[in-house]
Amino acid sequence: MEIGYKLAAEGFGPTELVRQAVRAEAAGFDFVEISDHFHPWLDNQGHSPFAWAVLGAIASETERIGLATGVTCPTVRYHPAVIAQAAATLALLSGGRFTLGVGSGERLNEHIVGAGFPVDVAGRHQLLREAVEIIRLLWRGGYRSYDGRYLKLSDARVFDLPDEPPLIAVAAGGRDAAELAAEVGDGLFATEPKPDLVAGYESAGGGGPRYAEVPMAWAPDAHTAARAALDTSRWALTGWKVMSELPNPVNFEAAATTVREEDILEKFACGPDPRRYLDIAQPFVDAGFDHLVMQNAGPDPDGFLDFYRAELDEPLRKLTPQAA
Repeated sequence: MEIGYKLAAEGFGPTELVRQAVRAEAAGFDFVEISDHFHPWLDNQGHSPFAWAVLGAIASETERIGLATGVTCPTVRYHPAVIAQAAATLALLSGGRFTLGVGSGERLNEHIVGAGFPVDVAGRHQLLREAVEIIRLLWRGGYRSYDGRYLKLSDARVFDLPDEPPLIAVAAGGRDAAELAAEVGDGLFATEPKPDLVAGYESAGGGGPRYAEVPMAWAPDAHTAARAALDTSRWALTGWKVMSELPNPVNFEAAATTVREEDILEKFACGPDPRRYLDIAQPFVDAGFDHLVMQNAGPDPDGFLDFYRAELDEPLRKLTPQAA
């Protein structure tokens, strides 16, 4: 079991994110994962720095901790050739510590370049498939061209390549995407403890790492933690069909008006009790995920990192799947 720390790029500026990553390394985390957004989910989160610049700074300020995007959409806002170059550079700067997490994206971030965002999920999956094929093609070295249904590449070469290319973990919210992850990726990335995602991934031949984000909010008491999560992270309870479709933070503000503190307490581990965190993490372990990302929505990141080191690191690593 590997344990990661989610760098909430929508909630903190770039300097603070680098500081948290350094502290996460000291606290014993195996890797940090950063969201790659143009907009925050809600305006009151207040931030959304360029994830790739933040990761480059983290690579230079840390020694052993792994780095990952969670996740990048390499199809609309970025052309996959740009991501191939960025990921290769980051792999070199980090000494091979980088994992490229990719997904089909959210309208929230992709609509901003005015190129449109596919309405149908199948089209998004095909875009992602072509993007990963382009990335892998460029990582083989030399000048490369590609003529796909959606994406094209013309006589391009990435000059600075690592000896070993980064792993590619593909995000999935349903079985079709999980099978795509097995077909084109090296690992699976998810945000829900769905056993069918891992089953679909493995049945399609996937055998790599399986990442999942575990929702939590640390504070000295559960009420304070839940109120903080409600203030900044209530969007997470709207469901993936909503999260992938709305174009701006104001839309998420409207969509999440019915989320209550009780809903947060049901879905998130809130407060100071380590047992509650293990209870929330267990379904992800039961579903077959082996890389758990601690996604803290509480008001005190340093308090959470201290809590993790003292109370969670060892028992989380001891979790094993329980019989149904």
